[in-house]
Amino acid sequence: MPRVVITGAAGFIGSHLSEALLDRDFSVVGIDNLLTGDLANIAHLRDRDFQFIRHDVTNYIDVEGDVDFVLHWASPASPIDYLELPIPTLKVGALGTHKALGLAKAKGATFVIASTSEVYGDPLEHPQKETYWGNVNPIGPRGVYDEAKRFAEAITVAYRRYHKVDTKIVRIFNTYGPRMRVRDGRAVPEFISQALANQDVTVFGDGSQTRSFCYISDLVDGIIRLMHSKENDPVNIGNPQEMTIKQMAELIIQMTGSKSRIVYKPLPTDDPKVRQPDITRARTLLGWEPKVSLEQGLGRTIEYFREKTKGS
Repeated sequence: MPRVVITGAAGFIGSHLSEALLDRDFSVVGIDNLLTGDLANIAHLRDRDFQFIRHDVTNYIDVEGDVDFVLHWASPASPIDYLELPIPTLKVGALGTHKALGLAKAKGATFVIASTSEVYGDPLEHPQKETYWGNVNPIGPRGVYDEAKRFAEAITVAYRRYHKVDTKIVRIFNTYGPRMRVRDGRAVPEFISQALANQDVTVFGDGSQTRSFCYISDLVDGIIRLMHSKENDPVNIGNPQEMTIKQMAELIIQMTGSKSRIVYKPLPTDDPKVRQPDITRARTLLGWEPKVSLEQGLGRTIEYFREKTKGS
């Protein structure tokens, strides 16, 4: 039975990864300091081959026994989180990645790093290919996350070249689904929470900025395909179906049957104007592409938030 260590296991993506790997007969060790994670996300895994360790991975990581894979998912990931937690965000991207790579090296394990489309910054190339170096403001408010992930990629590649660790880099584009937090701050959970409460739905700027939204099960499938592949270069995983933020807000209001209206607020500093993955590499190398339609995925996510906010 293969054994995997997942940092950030109590987070949105980490918890889905843990569940999916357990379903594939993996033994899973989940590590999280619960800074932004939630034990409720993994409570249903207690009776399975799942071990939870509460630990800050910016400190030395000690796991007994054999480990076949180390998946480093620990990090604040929402703008409201990394603006409130700038130093922990930088530390987990730098020190946390260093410690997770050290574990993979010590165990002879394959290492998979959760990178992000934010490494492309406010892109001047559209759609974004993995060969694009990005357009990032290192001292802007978003720089703590963007540069933490860019450094994480750099040290990951250094460990592959110098220590011969088998490493994978997944660049994750906007992903949504159940287990996102009600006050996450990102577009889909924010719009759904506001729409279900019949509150004003807040759109920043004029809403013409674009994003591409991938449902969580599709993302997890892509990650697992990558971890089993021989590919070491970065791979974009995301849904190439591009839409404006305003279109997403209107669709969520419609699907929830909400009485909400859209209100507009100033665009945050360095907010990307466009975001769309070129997934040619994922299609070619992994045989992967998203399968869940936006309406299906949003329907499941809205139902989760409806249950989550019931009575609140």
